[in-house]
This record gives sequence, C-alpha cells and structure tokens, in this order.
Amino acid sequence: MFQYIIKRLLIFIPTLFIISLLAFGLSKMAPGDPVELINRGGLSAGDGGQLADMLATEQTYLQTAERLGLHNPVFYLSLSPVSQSDTLYKVVKQGHQKMLKNLTGQYGNWQQVSDYYKNLRTMEAEIYKVAPDSANYSPRRKARRAVVDLFMEHKDNKITRLLETINTATKADSSMFVLQAPAQKLTDSYNKIKSEATPSKNYIPSLKFYGMDNQYHKWITGFFVGDFGYSYQDNRPISSKMWDAMRWTLIINFISIFLAYILSIPIGVNTAIRKDSTYDRVVTTILFLLYSLPVFWTGTLLIVFFTTPEYASFLNLFPTGGITDLPPSAPFMDRMLDLAHHLVLPVVCITYGSLAFISRQMRGGMLTVIRQDYIRTAKAKGLEEKQIVWKHAFRNSLFPIITLFASVFPLAIAGSVVIEVIFSIPGMGKLLFDSIISRDWPVVYTILMLAAILTMVGNLIADMLYAVADPRVTFNEKA
Repeated sequence: MFQYIIKRLLIFIPTLFIISLLAFGLSKMAPGDPVELINRGGLSAGDGGQLADMLATEQTYLQTAERLGLHNPVFYLSLSPVSQSDTLYKVVKQGHQKMLKNLTGQYGNWQQVSDYYKNLRTMEAEIYKVAPDSANYSPRRKARRAVVDLFMEHKDNKITRLLETINTATKADSSMFVLQAPAQKLTDSYNKIKSEATPSKNYIPSLKFYGMDNQYHKWITGFFVGDFGYSYQDNRPISSKMWDAMRWTLIINFISIFLAYILSIPIGVNTAIRKDSTYDRVVTTILFLLYSLPVFWTGTLLIVFFTTPEYASFLNLFPTGGITDLPPSAPFMDRMLDLAHHLVLPVVCITYGSLAFISRQMRGGMLTVIRQDYIRTAKAKGLEEKQIVWKHAFRNSLFPIITLFASVFPLAIAGSVVIEVIFSIPGMGKLLFDSIISRDWPVVYTILMLAAILTMVGNLIADMLYAVADPRVTFNEKA
C-alpha cells in the first residue's frame, strides 16, 4: 500500500505539470490586456493630453506590468523562427507585441521592424509636443489617431493608408511642420521593411532558453506557497479572496455531503434488499424524479414560493439569499441560528440530486453483492438478515460510493456555481462566476488548478478507501 501511494504521488508530478501548463496557457490566451483590466481602462492619455501625461501613463503601465511579471519571458524556452527577436517579451504591451510579431512573421527582418517601431514611438512622443487644437478634427488629432492605429496594425494596405494620413496631416497646419521629418522617417523605415524583406528566415527554427526567470516559473512556484497573484477586478491578493469565499463553500458542501451520504446509504440498502416491492418502486420513482429536476429550476421555485409572502403568508419561511442579516457584533448563537436559517434552501438544492444519485449507486452495488455465493452461504448457515446485510454485504457494496468520492471531493471546494449565484452566497462558485463575467482570469485559473489538484487527491483517497472497505483489495503487483 505504501509503495502504491508513493508511485501515485510520483505520477502526480508530470500530471500536475501538464495541468499547470494548460491552465497557464489558457490564461495567456485569455482576451484583454491584464494591465488595462487592472487599471479598468484608465491608462489612456487622450487626444488632448500633453507629453507629461503620456509619459506618466506609460510609467504607470510599465510599473503594473512589472508587478505582474509581464516583463519576463513566458516560459523556460521558446521555439520560434530565427527571424523573431529573443527579447520581444520586453515589449510588454500586448497589442504592440502582437503587431511586431506579425510584421516579423510577414517580412522576416526583425532589425528593420524594430527600427520602424522605434520611429513610431518617436513619432508618438513628437505629436504630444505639439500644442493641441480645440477642433475635433484637427490635423494633430488625425495624426495622433493614425499613430495609435499603427501600433496595432500589420497589414500593408492599412499601414500605407495610415502613413499617408500622418504625412498629409503634418502638411495641413503650420504647427505640424515640425512633424514632417519624423513622419517621413517613419514612412521610410516601413518601406525599408518591405524592400529588405527576408521571409525565408521564418522557416528556420530557433530554440531560445530563458532560465528560471520567467512568468510560468514564478506563477507555479507562487501557487504552491499560496501566492496566487493579484485579482484584475480589485487588485486584491487572490489568496485573500479565495479564503473568504472557501469557508462558505466548505460549510454548505460538507453539510450537503454529510446529509447525502447519511441518508442515501440506508435508502439504497433498504431498496436493494426489498427489490421489486412496493417500497422499492415508490422510493425508486421518487429518487428518479429528484435526480431529473434541474437544480437551477428547483432553486428558483424554492425562492419564489418559500421566501416571499406573494402566494401565501405562511410560506414566507426563509430569507431570499445571502449568508446572514446580523452584524458580527451580534451574539454567537443568534448568528449561528441566522446562518442556519439562510442555508436551509441552498443545502436542500445541493443535497437532493446527490441523495438520489448516491442512493441509486448504493442500491446497484448492494444488488450485485447480495447475489454472490458467500451471501447465500451466510443465509444457509442461519445468520440473521441484519448481520448478513450490514456485516457481510454492505462493506463489499461500498465500492461505487467510494468511487463517487473522487468527484465529490473537489466539488466540495470548488463550489456550486448555480446554487451560489441563485442564493447570493459569496462562495467559490459565485467567485468563479463573477470572475468570468469580469474577465478576472487569474482567479478563474487558480480555481481551475485547485480543482484539478483536488481531483487527483480525491482519486488517491478513494483508492486508499478501497483497501479499508475490503482488506482483500491489494495494490501489490505480486499479489
């Protein structure tokens, strides 16, 4: 048994590595600029801004990106064309980095693309030095908007049109004449990209190593010490948000799991030993109906009928949602009773489906066992039915129930999104839902990683429980 556990733990390492790669990769593919999401889009200097405003905005962006580790390479190594720069990650703005990567992918000459980008940055700074015009369609505004678009554009026809707009704008007003030289230099640098293109370099692979100082390494090492990063929504540490939410999810789900198992096991056993009786048919029908009811529909009905006096005053039995209506300063017992009052309906919603499913699994496992030869032998010896059922048959019929534990265990932590949203419970499920809506991807993928780890742990615990339930189960290869 000990050797088996060690082997499983060793298997966890590559499994966890693959899961972490998937979670990290998905987080990098998620839409939106992390820095902009954190600052809620407040990093635009605006068309009428001055150079000082632009530099302050740029500094704020770089500081936030550095705090998030976006100024580091993504992974330990990268496989890319030889035409791509090995320091492209230092351009932390996602739109700018994508534009540079696309241009290099088209023309295969990083040096010329880099010169074009530098001239574009220079052109942006020079525009801010020109005093803004109050007119909405002034040449300065047109040039400024064209430069902003160029930072995101890699298609030749659109770049050419935007460059023409800039050159035209610099000649339209006397205050813009100082921009003619940098505008022409920008145009020349782009033409140089096309004239000195080496697209063949895009077909030559290059392996680049970056060492431990990369985004993935900092993320995964931080994950295992409880440092999950910062939330995009409110800039709080993710660990703080998760611990606040997890306690409510644990309370609700452990109550639900306890009730589901404590009720479903005797129901399943009794329906199995009374197979085809009226009791079995009635209970089986009820369990089938419970399992068929969608939880979101049931939760909505419970709120409609049991939390308002609209249909009958005596049905207004429970709060509509939330955890408690009392302040922390209220007496402990009053708060506990109020908490229990709030949790009745959510616990019912989470429990009834599990109760129906586990009961059916218990019944099936019990039916399989009571048909075995050793059960018939026990009956032939004259043993009491209670002893046969609970001492001999019950223990060997627990395997389906133990298998379910592997899936129940992570759900107890990850929470139920539907129930927590319907009843406004600030648990892990609602945190996950709110994070998806607000594009708070670090929280989403932290919960994903945690659920994956708990699934592996649940499978390991289930294997150990097999041996506890039946000593004949062994994980020794020689057995």
